[in-house]
Amino acid sequence: MARITFVSFEGATRTVEAPVGATAMEAAVRNGVAGIDAECGGACACATCHVYVDEAWRDRVGEPGSMEEDMLDYAFDVRPSSRLSCQIKLSDGLDGLVLHMPARQG
Repeated sequence: MARITFVSFEGATRTVEAPVGATAMEAAVRNGVAGIDAECGGACACATCHVYVDEAWRDRVGEPGSMEEDMLDYAFDVRPSSRLSCQIKLSDGLDGLVLHMPARQG
C-alpha cells in the first residue's frame, strides 16, 4: 500500500491509502477526495484530475509524457509541478506522496 496526502487549495490535508499499481486519481476517487473530478475515468482525456506535485516529490514522480502535456493545456493554473493524477502510478517509492490541489479543475 502507498499513502498519499492530498492538500486542498485552502490547506486542508487528507491522507489515503491505495494499492501499489493504482493511480493517484483512483486513490482519490475511491476515497472521496474532494476536488478530483476525474470526468474521463482515468483515460487521460480531460484535465479534471489536475494536481501539483509537492516539490519534495517531483523527481520521484517524474515529468509528464507528451499526451499528458497536451491534456494539461486544458487545466486551470498550470505550473511546472502540474501533473494529471490519472498518470501518476503508485509504487513503493511513492509511499508518502504529497499532492496539492488547484483552486478548481478545468
